[in-house]
Amino acid sequence: MFQIRQINISEIDAYEKIPMSFRVDSVFDVEIVDQALGGFRLTERVVDEPWVKDYLAEGHTALPGWIDDFDGANWTFFLAEEDGHPIGGATAASRTPSMHMLDGRDDLAVLADIRINPLNQRSGIAKALVNRVIEWSRDEGLTQLKIETQNINVPGCRFYASMGCELRGVVHHAYYEGPDMKDEIMFLWWLDL
Repeated sequence: MFQIRQINISEIDAYEKIPMSFRVDSVFDVEIVDQALGGFRLTERVVDEPWVKDYLAEGHTALPGWIDDFDGANWTFFLAEEDGHPIGGATAASRTPSMHMLDGRDDLAVLADIRINPLNQRSGIAKALVNRVIEWSRDEGLTQLKIETQNINVPGCRFYASMGCELRGVVHHAYYEGPDMKDEIMFLWWLDL
């Protein structure tokens, strides 16, 4: 049985040790319909050679650096533990003008990071963490939650949809500068609180 607790920045090292990876067996191809006036059509496609997407190995996630870069004073961190061992974590950001994902709004929260140890995936930890972020966001008087994922994270997309989130943004070429991510498509999920 796992427990979730809110942590402070002094415990971020334990959070950072949690793997942030998932297996890619399929991707969502995005078809633009009628120059996007007809929206987008997603089609799941099984990949020829599955791979593991490991954000930490690619150097994409360093929370202490993000906190320094974006002034994490209005961020909160949740840690899921089992028998005292970290197995999952989530970071919610709000009221941080320098963070572009917040669109300059003071009523918006962003799920800036979520990670579940691959050995503990599909055990309800992600749902419990997102629910804690939602609860925290409501307590803070925020009205929406925004979440970024990519077209290669089909399980993540299905999970956010199951949580009631709506795909309201599709951004091609969002990661063009990242050699490991240049072909990925950004998906922006929204949840009205």
